Amino acid sequence: MRLLLVEDDPMIGESVVDGLTDEGYAVDWVQDGHSALLALRTTEFSLVILDLGLPGKDGIKVLEEMRAERNLTPVLVTTARDTVEDRIKGLDAGADDYLIKPFDLDELFARIRALLRRSAGRAEPMIERGRLQIKPATHEVIYNGESILLSSKEFALLLALAERPGLVLSRPQLEEKLYNWDSSIGSNAIEVHIHHLRKKLSEDAIKTVRGVGYILET
Repeated sequence: MRLLLVEDDPMIGESVVDGLTDEGYAVDWVQDGHSALLALRTTEFSLVILDLGLPGKDGIKVLEEMRAERNLTPVLVTTARDTVEDRIKGLDAGADDYLIKPFDLDELFARIRALLRRSAGRAEPMIERGRLQIKPATHEVIYNGESILLSSKEFALLLALAERPGLVLSRPQLEEKLYNWDSSIGSNAIEVHIHHLRKKLSEDAIKTVRGVGYILET
């Protein structure tokens, strides 16, 4: 999953980026409201983590503009503004959840997983697709009753396919979900990950639709 972090505090930003990267997310980080809106207009993200006290254009304005532009990406607001009025203002502007600073990274991860479940139309914490079971909270994958060990990118790719059952995802779409702006992507990176997944699961676990992309066998 690819996330956008909008945070102007370098210490907080670095800590959150490192933590999310360790959790297997691809993260792009911007530090002002104008850059956030530009990123949202040019890149598809699964979720936005948005600070309110931003230079240039504050977080409330960013929220209002992205919602006015019909951008439905889930938004988790993180801020030191802890009054009830501030929380109401943020939620009414289009935020999906609110986390007060300072916060624990594990709570941030849990709230992100909850928002991603909701945006995918799921309530249950485990994804089940035929012979496949995925537990995003623990990165556990079970196939045919056996636990499968995957790399972070293999897990992210499998999760991206599992979140869109019945849909074919192209290589560019998968690259968008797995890599951030700073990543150096090999021309056959997705194909390599697919090859490894098939070896660890089964050859028919992921189907190739020639000229289009890949689909999870359910």
